[in-house]
Amino acid sequence: MEKRLKKYIEMTEKRLYDIFPPEDIPQGKVIKASKYSLSAGGKRIRPVLVLAFCEMCGGDPEKAADAACALEYMHTCSLIHDDLPCMDNDDMRRGKPSCHKAFGETTAVLAGDALMILPFEMIASSREISPQAAVKCIAALAHCCGTEGMIGGQQIDTDPGSRPTDGETLLAMYSMKTSALIKAACLCGVYCAESGKEELYAQKASEFAENLGLAFQIIDDILDVTSSDEVLGKPVGSDEREDKNTYVRIYGIEKAEKAAAEYTEKALGALEAFDDSTFLKQLTEMLLERKK
Repeated sequence: MEKRLKKYIEMTEKRLYDIFPPEDIPQGKVIKASKYSLSAGGKRIRPVLVLAFCEMCGGDPEKAADAACALEYMHTCSLIHDDLPCMDNDDMRRGKPSCHKAFGETTAVLAGDALMILPFEMIASSREISPQAAVKCIAALAHCCGTEGMIGGQQIDTDPGSRPTDGETLLAMYSMKTSALIKAACLCGVYCAESGKEELYAQKASEFAENLGLAFQIIDDILDVTSSDEVLGKPVGSDEREDKNTYVRIYGIEKAEKAAAEYTEKALGALEAFDDSTFLKQLTEMLLERKK
């Protein structure tokens, strides 16, 4: 499993920076800021999901490398914007100063914007997949990142007037804020495989992603209480300082751990529809047990 995970990460890293122009141009600062945040580390889970789903559906993961990079651009965009003073106001990200602390708030906003636009150029200009597959990937990514997905979830999370006060509404927000981008990654992998079984695979990929995203976010809530700044690479306790409701605040640690395990089991169940899902099952279990 670790060997395959490393392979997928290396495939992503190999192409992640190719689309950027040189930094020695008038707008070079925003390019440098974008690459700074991209290179800050992270688990590269979303591009790994793109590549793993493509291969699991019978496709060549090399053909999905552009889509994998696109997902990492979008994810990094969300992190840059999340850290801004007008959002979560976090000074550290992955053990390094946040983009706005390193480059200033204006450049950080623009770097996030650039990384939000680049995914669509990357997928549209890919020579590895058919135009039909590219259109499906672009549509899935746009929908999952829009007002019914990542952006909508962030609006609810940052607006004191609409923040969830009960568990059901909180999970609906988590579905938009976290599950949606994971769903885009899984769907892009399905579409890049061009297997002829897209309807079934897309349905099961969406089911997997929904449950994985909920488990992932609940574990984040747990780590925000139980971990440390040094281990997590960002300030812990930020949700409490911002007076945000989380799964832990509503239900407590014990119920949160149980819920994360239950959503993980549902994600694993969705993978039964695929012939060889061993890698993704192992990855899912690893994410449940993560400490950062």
